[in-house]
Amino acid sequence: MKTTDVQQFASDNYAGICPEAWAAMEAANRGHAPAYGDDSWTQAAADAFRTLFETDCEVFFAFNGTAANSLALAALCQSYHSVICSAAAHVETDECGAPEFFSNGSKLLVAQSQDGKLTPEAVRAVATSRSDIHFPKPRVVTITQPTETGQVYTVEEVRALSGVCRELGLKLHMDGARFAHACATLGCDPAEITWRAGVDVLCFGGTKNGMAVGEAVLFFDRTLAQDFDYRCKQAGQLASKMRFLAAPWVGMLENGAWLRNAAHANGCAQRLAEQIQGLSGIELMFPVEANGVFVRAPEPALEALRARGWRFYTFIGGGARFMFAWDADPARVDQLADDIRAVSGTTAMAA
Repeated sequence: MKTTDVQQFASDNYAGICPEAWAAMEAANRGHAPAYGDDSWTQAAADAFRTLFETDCEVFFAFNGTAANSLALAALCQSYHSVICSAAAHVETDECGAPEFFSNGSKLLVAQSQDGKLTPEAVRAVATSRSDIHFPKPRVVTITQPTETGQVYTVEEVRALSGVCRELGLKLHMDGARFAHACATLGCDPAEITWRAGVDVLCFGGTKNGMAVGEAVLFFDRTLAQDFDYRCKQAGQLASKMRFLAAPWVGMLENGAWLRNAAHANGCAQRLAEQIQGLSGIELMFPVEANGVFVRAPEPALEALRARGWRFYTFIGGGARFMFAWDADPARVDQLADDIRAVSGTTAMAA
């Protein structure tokens, strides 16, 4: 079947595979290689991560973000533990109970947040609300970088969160489905926003940054990775032809494609935001800090955009979410801006 010729911005998952990832997969397809990760491509990818992060971390590969997050959190928790997260966190709203399932019941403790970010104060309030044996014992804090609202935690914010985690005896997990986009925004080395800032485990997303499939789980504290390979196998995440999960990472990491892809996507988000900022009836719901733009507009205006052929989701706050991928066409971004401009000011009809 033929894919659509018209580029949409409903999700960065709509995009295809970037050339660097594709070329690496093609190279890995030449001939035979040992199975279950005992191959040169998997070793090279793991070493590339260690080089990128400047530390001897443990590296594992999973098919998708739900598995990566859920298995990482399960590795940090017993069934009687709890995980503190934002009310908007993907693990809370969009993973179908997988973190609880794979941890055999570890409870998610939700902190309310207007912008999707956790603060040290919110973590402290949740973690210290109860300490009796009848309540699941707080064990982990998980943050999404960037958040589901497209905002980025600064290095200082991550350090502040890790500080309260250390004080309270908690581990810090980072859901980095779009981690590359955060690095592109901050202009910092990956190490600075992760282990040097106190992050224990990172789930580094590849799917939303130009790969067909695949996430990497990095344990900066290697002791936390004990038996994680068994956990992956039990969960159906040990690929028999692991080189096809690992090889794209080699292509992405070896020449900086991971960061270029993210920077381009971020730039397209800024391109849209700059063109629609201040339009009548149009409001940017959150600061545009990564590759997503959230637009609040009257429902008739949103319907008018749909009538013009645009696809988008409205699951956060009722506004339209536009996500930009590694291959976003600036001319197509301008078309979207033109159409938003054309429907701006549309108001609901009188009842």
